[in-house]
Amino acid sequence: ARSEFNRHIFGDELYEAMREVKRIFDPDNRLNPGKIVDSPRMTENLRDPALPPLRQLITKLSFASAGGMRGAADRCMNIGVCRKGSTGVMCPSYMATREEEHSTRGRANALVMALSQPDPRTALGDERLHDILDLCLECKACKSECPLGVDMASMKSEFLHQYQRTHGVPARTRFFAAARTLNRLGSASAPLSNWVTALPPIRALMERRLGITRRRALPRFHRRTLVRWFGQRPRSVPAARGTVVFLADSFTTFTEPGIGIAAIELLEMAGWRVELIGDLCCGRAAISKGRLDAAARNARALTARLADRARQGVPIVGVEPSCILTLTEEHVALQPGNADAGVVASQVRMVDDLLVEAIDGGHLRLDPQAPIAGQRILFHGHCHQKALVGTAATVQMLSRIPGATVVEVDAGCCGMAGSFGFEAEHYDLSMQIGGMRLFPAVEAEDAATVLAATGISCRQQIHHGTGRVARHPIELIRAAASAGSA
Repeated sequence: ARSEFNRHIFGDELYEAMREVKRIFDPDNRLNPGKIVDSPRMTENLRDPALPPLRQLITKLSFASAGGMRGAADRCMNIGVCRKGSTGVMCPSYMATREEEHSTRGRANALVMALSQPDPRTALGDERLHDILDLCLECKACKSECPLGVDMASMKSEFLHQYQRTHGVPARTRFFAAARTLNRLGSASAPLSNWVTALPPIRALMERRLGITRRRALPRFHRRTLVRWFGQRPRSVPAARGTVVFLADSFTTFTEPGIGIAAIELLEMAGWRVELIGDLCCGRAAISKGRLDAAARNARALTARLADRARQGVPIVGVEPSCILTLTEEHVALQPGNADAGVVASQVRMVDDLLVEAIDGGHLRLDPQAPIAGQRILFHGHCHQKALVGTAATVQMLSRIPGATVVEVDAGCCGMAGSFGFEAEHYDLSMQIGGMRLFPAVEAEDAATVLAATGISCRQQIHHGTGRVARHPIELIRAAASAGSA
């Protein structure tokens, strides 16, 4: 891009010498023509002036800040940072396949082409474009690791929404998008539901009819949900530090209620009064599958419930990063004209943030004699957490455990990505991604090392790929907390 200035930088004598070297070794000018010497002006061959006029496309997610969905895709300047191989998170599928079309850059360019067609809505129904976007794990790493902040996760969700308007909604998409309803039914019928869904004939049927692989165990439902526990427990804890709203996500509520219980107990031990939102869904599963109409209804309902508390400055917290951070991202994009969505987003925090403050302020004490004290802890952060708020608060929180040695592993995406790792055609790639860095890092650790991961998908993948159990960091803090914290 800057080769046109080389004659001015090096002077005529050196520049002509470089031209002579080029002519000797590349007489036909076939190797990188126009680079270093004899280059076109940097203003030639620009893509934007060559693009046809933008055709209107009404999207469900707002891309107004980028001038529309094509503008969001066209943020890509082809720098190629997404073509990394062994550091960071972006882009997991490219790291595995090494195919350009599976990089953020490849997908962005394909979307620009589709959105530049005379009828972009029809172009978004193209099967080849679906193949290009299919392996995007929606990890959101491109939003933070790409120098231009290309948000391919949001664009894939919008693409799926538009694609389904043309081709209809597959049964598996409806199945996974209804995660909260399915989890609620599974918990209501547990333990029978756990027995039935583990039967080999049932798993074979699910694989044949829905494309849900039988090679990976399904989550187990708990009869005593987080909401049921919260409603039945005694409440005599004084609230010296005010109120906090806890979002009971679909997974913490029905399949891993122990994590939510630990979080609420810690908040109360630190002097907070906890209000539980356990009857509304953030719509994360629906968003990831392109079911944006349903997700928008979820967003409006949750925003309406939380707006008053948010205006009062009440923190809104959760323990599943992909769910609680949906309120800061997609809920705002799904409600572009709703100021309350921004107010709610401004109050969203991970529980980790509040607990670090409580520990450092002396409101929550950790026991130096607790079994978890002095342990080595290997921590793997959730992709959405890394991309949107970072993992510093979680690492700091774990480091407050007396004598603990906390190591955050640079293992990229675990490869599970919610439903992605359950889909039969994606299972092998999911395991390949996990096997590149995460599984070896876990297997290299001593058996006594404690494994921690903030995402439910991450914990599922670690157990499936290595046989090791990873715990949520909140569970470790609860194990270290002293009775009588105030």
